[in-house]
Amino acid sequence: MKNTTAIKLVKELIQIESTDPGTYEEEIFTFIKQWLSALPDIRLDEDEVLPGRKNLMATLPGDDASLPALIFICHMDTVVVGDGWHLPPFEAIEKEGRIYGRGACDMKSGLACCMTAFDYAVHQCCQNGRKPKRSLKLICTVDEEDFMRGAEQCIKSGWVHENDWILDAEPTNKQIQVAHKGRTWFEIEVKGHTAHASTPWKGADAIAAMAEIIRDIRIQIQNTPVHHDLGKSTVTFGQIFGGYRPYVVPDSCKVWIDMRLVPPTNTKKAEAIVTSAIENARKTIPGIHGSYTITGNRPYIEKDDHSPLLSALKTACTKSVKTEPVISCFPGYTDTAVISGILNNYNCMSYGPGNLECAHQPDEWVAVEDIVRCRDVYFELIENTLF
Repeated sequence: MKNTTAIKLVKELIQIESTDPGTYEEEIFTFIKQWLSALPDIRLDEDEVLPGRKNLMATLPGDDASLPALIFICHMDTVVVGDGWHLPPFEAIEKEGRIYGRGACDMKSGLACCMTAFDYAVHQCCQNGRKPKRSLKLICTVDEEDFMRGAEQCIKSGWVHENDWILDAEPTNKQIQVAHKGRTWFEIEVKGHTAHASTPWKGADAIAAMAEIIRDIRIQIQNTPVHHDLGKSTVTFGQIFGGYRPYVVPDSCKVWIDMRLVPPTNTKKAEAIVTSAIENARKTIPGIHGSYTITGNRPYIEKDDHSPLLSALKTACTKSVKTEPVISCFPGYTDTAVISGILNNYNCMSYGPGNLECAHQPDEWVAVEDIVRCRDVYFELIENTLF
């Protein structure tokens, strides 16, 4: 198979807008389904996750159903375009060894590599008479850039299992990334009592109380233990709202918080931090009342050095690229992290083309040589694990 196949496919996928929110995945779903439908001796399944938004799974059955399936999982959606572009986001312009466009690295180049690898496996069977010992699946999900409901639906529908080998093609900077910080979201609300700013002692300042809460949480998170692989827990106060006018003591304030947690700091311990911060603020600013809601809860995922998929992927990388890969953690949260966290499956990891620093940015790009590298590694992984 020629290098140009994967590169051509990357460009075709970029040219299909699948922004989330925005156009979503219907058009790209149809394109991928038609592309896969041309392959012989495979099974296609689709599953509606949200109105008009479907997951797609292609399966090449293996001889031994008792063996874990090898699964490539890729999301079809991208973030919105945003401002600051110098190049058109959906023309897939190639220049100086790079392909530019929204989703170029996150993750249409990875999706193209996985589609090409699936095609390679099918043709090994049909044209060369080879039989895969384990099943190969390609799963294309929706909603990864929002609530990851596509990955959750894969679990509910039985498309993935606790012993499967599951690889996503997120941009990993040439590394194999096998661990994730947890992601816990809080919405904190403070209620106070309004008064004129000239007599603030007659009110209870909700914004002042929230400032105390924010400071307390930030300091407590900074003082949590550091993990040897995942590093430090972090907290971001992403959005805040409160008050009416500068001359009115505010009686309400709300903040939305993103925590990225590493062992041993989990959501339960984060709750204790938030609770104590609210209680300390209540003592400092009499008359206020604070409450919180957990709006997102994803557990951290630690590396399993004995993972057979990790071993197989390391071997494929070393043989194909001629360099032993770096093993690290993925700084964000992915479809495989969702699956690992829910199913306790530690054969879930990321390896794909591109640099994560380019993702979600204006003039997003992926290097052509990165596409070829990942495609070749996936081919090697298939040879080593299916045949």
